[in-house]
Amino acid sequence: MVILNNRINHNIKCSDHRILVVDFGSQYTQLLLRRIRELGVYSEFFSWDVSESQIYSFNPSGIILSGGPHSVIDLNFPSIPEFVFQLGIPIFGICYGMQIMSQQLGGKVQHLTTQREFGCTKITLITESILTNDIYDYVDDITGHSVLDVWMSHGDIVTTVPPNFTVIGINKYQQVAVMANEDQRLYGVQFHPEVTHTKKGKNILERFIMCICSCKSSWKITNIIDNIIMDIRVKVGNDKVVLGFSGGIDSFVTALLLQRAIGNQFICIFIDNGLLLHREFDRIKNFCDKNYNLDIIYVSKEQLFLDALIGVIDPEEKRKIIGRIFTEVFEEQIRNLVPIQWLVQGTIYSDVIESGMSLSSFKNVIKSHHNVGCFSGIMNVKLLEPIRNLFKDEVRSIGLELGLPHSIVYRYPFPGPGLAIRILGEVKREYCDILRKVDFIFIEELKRDNLYYKISQAFAVFLPIHSVGVQGDQRKYESVVSLRAVETTDFMTARWVYLSYGFLNKVSNRIVNEVEGISRVVYDVSSKPPATIEWE
Repeated sequence: MVILNNRINHNIKCSDHRILVVDFGSQYTQLLLRRIRELGVYSEFFSWDVSESQIYSFNPSGIILSGGPHSVIDLNFPSIPEFVFQLGIPIFGICYGMQIMSQQLGGKVQHLTTQREFGCTKITLITESILTNDIYDYVDDITGHSVLDVWMSHGDIVTTVPPNFTVIGINKYQQVAVMANEDQRLYGVQFHPEVTHTKKGKNILERFIMCICSCKSSWKITNIIDNIIMDIRVKVGNDKVVLGFSGGIDSFVTALLLQRAIGNQFICIFIDNGLLLHREFDRIKNFCDKNYNLDIIYVSKEQLFLDALIGVIDPEEKRKIIGRIFTEVFEEQIRNLVPIQWLVQGTIYSDVIESGMSLSSFKNVIKSHHNVGCFSGIMNVKLLEPIRNLFKDEVRSIGLELGLPHSIVYRYPFPGPGLAIRILGEVKREYCDILRKVDFIFIEELKRDNLYYKISQAFAVFLPIHSVGVQGDQRKYESVVSLRAVETTDFMTARWVYLSYGFLNKVSNRIVNEVEGISRVVYDVSSKPPATIEWE
């Protein structure tokens, strides 16, 4: 047995304790990472075919095997590299992760045609285990056993646990729901502890990470800031840097981190692409001029972007065109500056994941982000992404720590492609103008009713359809807009917000009366998944 006991690569210097997630394509993998980081422990994920050298380099305190859409009954199913079980560190399998652990260690797995479980259910804990002791939702009055409310999503089940494993919990069909080999610190659960529907899921993850893996909370905001600043200084040295600045929380935090790390060695470039919100250009300029000593070059290229989008309907093509134009404008600006060695972007982890550039073999492109990958070859300038491994809520916490006002930190996210992906179909100037007015009314009313900060994100969408309406006894055949509001903690999953009929009625009346060209207003009641937060 090989024991991992040396920190071979301190790529995250502020976190000597860390958890590696081996990803089998689960839709919940990013959520799992967030749950681990919420405990103050750093986590990353690698694909199931991770190499031995990658694991040694990361040197985890424990490993979690994610769920996934596959079946161990199928041929060529993704498996766990055998050396993983020889590392001598705790391993925790979730759903498919438990099934593949069982299969490879000598247990048996069966495909279910009936008795499948999808959604909320209950499991009964029949044997004691370090993983679950004293963690339960209630005690069954008849059996005296502890019961957990959990979230299941599986079509296979472990029928025989591997040698030296014990059945810890069972489902309502008396099937294996929790198993453990306490001596080797190997554990498996059939449910998903990372989702909020598993009420004690965070407690179970905490038990595995903090107690079984002996991790300590060191992934803290102050440590993260210090580590990023040190990393910037080491990489950049005395080089000159240009930052793609949008005025959003990600680019603001990146700018302030650069300012702390290298002082006045960087210049910000803000591009007005004609796809911004109502008076956004003026708002950002006035705020920066008043509050921050940032060297910002403001570039207006509205016509260039709008001309390039003429006739374009496909959302991915729109995103790629915007990314290409951004690159061309940056190249043009950089030629006019002193020699620039680095281009810095405020890319965050969810941008990378949704663009399909994560390390997982199973990740698909959900949507391209103009700030992910597009600038990597620009004029041979090196790319630096200081907050690339952070989630949105972590970036916000850093923003507060760096002194950004609450109104900036918790302002709703705005996508890089701007209104181009909130206008379904072809983008036209008149559509942008209409959408800006509609969005402004919606946000203004949310603020008036003290709803703005209770909602994670809200915006309007211009739909490529017309609807018959009546105004002033005259028939109108005009455009339709949709309102969208969601609640989320990590922007990886989200649910639509229940806004009162009275509020929606007030907003709708204002829009159809104040915005020329709109005949109908609808409200989006789709959650993520299956929808994304943005429409395109």
